[in-house]
Amino acid sequence: MTEAARVAEHLAAPTLVLRRVTAVLAGALLVALGAQVSVPLSGTPVPVTFQVPAALVVGALLGPGLGAASLATYLALGAAGLPVSAPFGMPGLARLFGPTGGYLLALPLGAAIAGALAYRGRRWWQVALGLVGGLAVIHLGGIAQLAILGGDFGVAWRAGSLPFLAGDIAKLLLVGLVVARFRAPMHRALP
Repeated sequence: MTEAARVAEHLAAPTLVLRRVTAVLAGALLVALGAQVSVPLSGTPVPVTFQVPAALVVGALLGPGLGAASLATYLALGAAGLPVSAPFGMPGLARLFGPTGGYLLALPLGAAIAGALAYRGRRWWQVALGLVGGLAVIHLGGIAQLAILGGDFGVAWRAGSLPFLAGDIAKLLLVGLVVARFRAPMHRALP
């Protein structure tokens, strides 16, 4: 490597770090905004939100590491009491132990799985597999916590996943379109 190349690489490093930090914070903000679109459903303590699709977009666009970091930041902000989660429910750290806590705690892993396959996937099916895998992990986290709180896996499945499947498939199509549109520019910005 030439001296000029070493100097250029050294000067670019802080800029890349700043872009990555900004991307992590922007991802947390996107998920927080998605959580504000919240509609309660009868028969389930879990509202319909755009939080999960936003988390999948973040993972797919930022990759597994930055995507998980963004969602961990989101959880930390919520646990600290900032109003980043759905507008109703328990405040702060208590929300992680309530009926929606399993979904929240699964968000970083769901984003990482979406990112692992969708971020570098060259084919549409790799992106789709990443998004479906991330969604499945988030659903499993939610169902697990509901089952722990209620003592019945069947009830947890019927209240925590079944009512959301059709809507989540539609949301996945929207997420796929967003990822297809913004993946290349994100790769250039965050190599």
